[in-house]
Amino acid sequence: MGKYAYGVDIGGTSVKIGMFDREGGKEDFWELRTRTEDHGVNILPDVAASIEKRMEEKELKKSDIIGIGIGVPGPVDSKGTVLQAVNLGWGAFNVKATVEDLTGIRCEAGNDANVAALGEMWKGGGRGFDDMVLVTLGTGIGGGIISGGRLLVGASGAGGEIGHMHLEDDEPVQCNCGCFGCFEEYASATGAVRVATRVLEATEQESVLRGREFTCKDIFDAAAGGDAVAQQAVEKYGYYLGKGLAIIASVVNPEIFVLGGGVTKAGDTLLQLLKPSFEKYVFPGAGDCKFALATLGNDAGMYGAARLVLQ
Repeated sequence: MGKYAYGVDIGGTSVKIGMFDREGGKEDFWELRTRTEDHGVNILPDVAASIEKRMEEKELKKSDIIGIGIGVPGPVDSKGTVLQAVNLGWGAFNVKATVEDLTGIRCEAGNDANVAALGEMWKGGGRGFDDMVLVTLGTGIGGGIISGGRLLVGASGAGGEIGHMHLEDDEPVQCNCGCFGCFEEYASATGAVRVATRVLEATEQESVLRGREFTCKDIFDAAAGGDAVAQQAVEKYGYYLGKGLAIIASVVNPEIFVLGGGVTKAGDTLLQLLKPSFEKYVFPGAGDCKFALATLGNDAGMYGAARLVLQ
């Protein structure tokens, strides 16, 4: 019976690899450069070779390893097939079978955001809850939905793409997905800048944000400093965030939302901003849920990938 699992989080720049025991203790960690040239043909062989080298150094046998879990930046179905991972240069192929052929070790694969949700449920902000939604608020909005302790991946692996729920009609700016009016166009870090820019355009009030480029952090800092326009902007941002989460809650009825990503540096302020519109729009039977901040940071994907083979 194996003792350890490897959790692999493949990003566009680097690959994070951790070795975990059955209880989730991190026994080892290292990183590789992601070689995306030649349509990413070297990525999985690099991962396999690196794990095998590490096993030799630690005098581990294949029988000591429960499996290798892998998080991939693209939709992955329940059989381990990635449909496309643009940042890696990948088209459709079976990640699970490829890694098993390369290593002779069992493998499970999943979408990176879904896998990160599994990590936060196991050892992070959602620990102790079986029905959870992870929402990552960064350049875009990522998400992972867990129901009854299991990931909701969908028929083609595209489950949990909450950033692309439709929130607004008549939106003139196209989302990266090709649609208009998506959740992430308003409630991501980029969306916060868009919302603040439109608030500035609608008023002649003085603001420290006016006449310069600014970031999401600048908006929240200005609001905390008493800037009235910035305060309007963060309230509008909170409106969109709360409305989006209310839609999700009404569909999947989680016990807890765990929020991660750069925007969550605003801390409890963010949680207070979203609550009025969340309470306004949520279906009453789904409104009694908790909100927490993610705690694993960039390690969530590794933890969740290991959990794929441990659960």
